[in-house]
Amino acid sequence: MNLEFRGEMWFWKGPAPWHFITAPEEECGELAAAAALVTYGWGMIPATAQIGGTRWKTSLFPKDGRYIVPVKAWVRKAEGLEVGDLVTVRLAVDV
Repeated sequence: MNLEFRGEMWFWKGPAPWHFITAPEEECGELAAAAALVTYGWGMIPATAQIGGTRWKTSLFPKDGRYIVPVKAWVRKAEGLEVGDLVTVRLAVDV
């Protein structure tokens, strides 16, 4: 399964701070269906993500009925991303 969407980058200040982009609701239905086949626990979905020219392996997290894409520090640096930026994300769910 391959998806492409735009979302705003946001920061979570929890005990392990991280940056995320939330997938839109319409894509989350497809992701939820795929989760039943590929999750390795807690609803996590293994995927390959791409922003601009940067690709990386990651896992999507379920949150509040949607899925969030973690964006690593080296990805943010390579693409010049900041909190609040509207970002195009390409996802390939790893089967």
